[in-house]
Amino acid sequence: MSKEEKNLNKLEKNFNALINERREKFFNLQKDGKDPFDIYKVERTHTSKQIKDNYDELEQKTVTVAGRLISKRVHGKAGFSDLYDRYGKIQLYIRIDDVGEERLKEYKSFDIGDILSVTGRVFKTKTGEISIHITDFELVAKSLRPLPEKWHGLKDPDLRYRQRYVDLITNQDVRDTFMKRTEIIKSIREYLDKKDYIEVETPILSPIAGGAAAKPFTTHHNSLNMDMYLRIATELYLKRLIVGGFEKVYEIGKCFRNEGMDIRHNPEYTSIELYEAFADYNDMMELTENMVAYVCDKVLGTTKVVYEDTEIDFKPPWRRITMVDAVKEYADINFDQVKDDEEARQIAKEKHLELKKELKDCSKGDILDAMFEEFCEDKFIQPTFVMDYPVEISPLTKKKRGNDKFTERFEGFVFGREICNAYSELNDPLVQRERFEQQLKERELGDDEAYMMDEDFLNALEIGMPPTGGLGIGIDRLIMFLTNSSSIRDVILFPTMKPAQQ
Repeated sequence: MSKEEKNLNKLEKNFNALINERREKFFNLQKDGKDPFDIYKVERTHTSKQIKDNYDELEQKTVTVAGRLISKRVHGKAGFSDLYDRYGKIQLYIRIDDVGEERLKEYKSFDIGDILSVTGRVFKTKTGEISIHITDFELVAKSLRPLPEKWHGLKDPDLRYRQRYVDLITNQDVRDTFMKRTEIIKSIREYLDKKDYIEVETPILSPIAGGAAAKPFTTHHNSLNMDMYLRIATELYLKRLIVGGFEKVYEIGKCFRNEGMDIRHNPEYTSIELYEAFADYNDMMELTENMVAYVCDKVLGTTKVVYEDTEIDFKPPWRRITMVDAVKEYADINFDQVKDDEEARQIAKEKHLELKKELKDCSKGDILDAMFEEFCEDKFIQPTFVMDYPVEISPLTKKKRGNDKFTERFEGFVFGREICNAYSELNDPLVQRERFEQQLKERELGDDEAYMMDEDFLNALEIGMPPTGGLGIGIDRLIMFLTNSSSIRDVILFPTMKPAQQ
């Protein structure tokens, strides 16, 4: 056996010994009629934050707090500990003169990770730290498993994601990230509610996976004896509501895509989609930059953030550039001068482009999109709207006014990554049917991400949908930038993981 294996075995034995010791303590508590799990409720009067924020009023007043014991330095007849609740930690002071010898002995027996209710007087130590002078306490839940590294933090990323509950206990910055996540989503809602948008809910299970080019998850409905799909986007249902007269709607919710996983992709993710009748993609650009700036100011107090050592400023207006101009600027090819599909294919050969389908099946628009992805995306560090995408890759979008080879579509990029997608929405049912039929041909050619035909949506368009602007934002990606998180898993509480080896 190697030295490393011996050390691992030793660590495992020590860990198991700690678990056995804690279980023994718990069984003894049960025998003595002090089972902490028999406690149903704690009447606490204050949180750690309330005590710190209102010290002048609470000095020498008696309070009751509750939380997790995260450190303990009690020797002889007195000592200090730290208790952790939702808002952070507060220091505890205990001494034998206040609680008696037996109670002090009981307190000393508590383990790091135990959950306590503590009553005592609020005071400041000689170093100025706001603390609680304990007069009474109670064990309200026993921790039977030691926290990792005795409160030095959970470091292994894989274990952090699998045991997020431990990660939240041991890593303050992780707690802060998810508190910010909540504030960011709340601020988005606040902004849109003030703009008179209506928040709605649409189906997660659907007979058709529509609204995006993506691979869906498939499930089976036993009662109806039919396959159904987890939604890949909320778009087509939200547009039905525009038809129904809900002129401003939005939905924040989960979408699912059965695709690869990396630092920017999780199969289950959170998006917001919104639609506004009588608006176009210019309105959506203005709304996007103003909403993101509002969220930054509300949550961070500034529109400037540092992401991976780069300062990014979300202050409006953001840069605007067409896809053709972007390729011209960064790849030195002017697609306005490319005559036809054949010339575009020749460029693709010369540039050794990676294409999503066979070169012979690619149009000029497909190759322009591939050129943009290859040579341009990573250049947009500061917030940028890339506008006017080819018709071939934008089947739900109105054609560009004055140039029917392109559409009124934009995507927002930050740090070389897409964070949003928006259109002047196609509302002509006859053209929409043609676009869907073209997508069906794409599926026949092997593109399993191409759109499906949705007859009910076409029926809704035939009832009549007003001119509409629509927008979708990947909330997880936006949160990554606003919390300086390098991986999408760092901003999703429970990211998708392959089961651990047992």
